[in-house]
Amino acid sequence: MRLSTLVVCTAIAAAAPLIALEKAAQEKAAQEKAAQEKAIDTQSSTITIHVGKSGLLSVAAHDHTINAPISSGTILESGTGRIEFRVETARMTVKPDPKIDAKDQATIQKHMAEMTLETKKFPEITFRSSGVQKLADGQWKVEGNLSLHGVSKAVSLTVKQTGASYTTHTVLKQTDFGITPISIGGGMIKVKNEVQLDFQIFARPI
Repeated sequence: MRLSTLVVCTAIAAAAPLIALEKAAQEKAAQEKAAQEKAIDTQSSTITIHVGKSGLLSVAAHDHTINAPISSGTILESGTGRIEFRVETARMTVKPDPKIDAKDQATIQKHMAEMTLETKKFPEITFRSSGVQKLADGQWKVEGNLSLHGVSKAVSLTVKQTGASYTTHTVLKQTDFGITPISIGGGMIKVKNEVQLDFQIFARPI
C-alpha cells in the first residue's frame, strides 16, 4: 500500500467518530426543535372580534361579535420563542343575534365580507412574531407584524398562559389597515373605528 493511501485511510478512520458525533448532535437538535415546535390547534383555538356602534342612533343598533377561525399556525414555546398563524377571511362569520332576523343577519355578513374585509381581494390575515420576551412565569411580550386588508402593521401583545391555552387582548383601528368603517343614515349609525380582539390559542404536538 502506498504511503499516501495509508495516510488517507488513517485520516478517514480518525475522522469517523467525529463525523458520527456531529451527525448525532444534529439529529438530537432536530428532534429537540421538533419537540418544542407545536402546531396551533385550529379546532380549539379562537379569535373573537367585538365590533361596536356609534352615532346618534347607536342606542338602537346592535354590536356584533365576529368569529375568525385560525386556518393554520405554529408555536415555538422554548428558546427565542415564535408564533405565526393564518386566517382565511372568507371563513370569518358574524355571530347570529337573536334580536336580528335572518335577512338582516345575511346582509350584515355580506357587508362584512364585501365592503369591510373585501375577502376576494384580500383572502388572508397573517401574523408573524418578530420577538418574544418573557416577562414572568406564564407571561410574555410578543411583538410582530399583522397583515390585514393588504396592510402590514407592527403590533405588541401581552400573552398569558391560562391552563393549556395562551390568551391575549388587543384593540385595533380599522383605518390603520385601510378599512373605512361602515356608516348608515349619513352617520346616524356607524361602526366604531376601534375593534377589540380576544385570542385564545391552544397548541398540539406536530
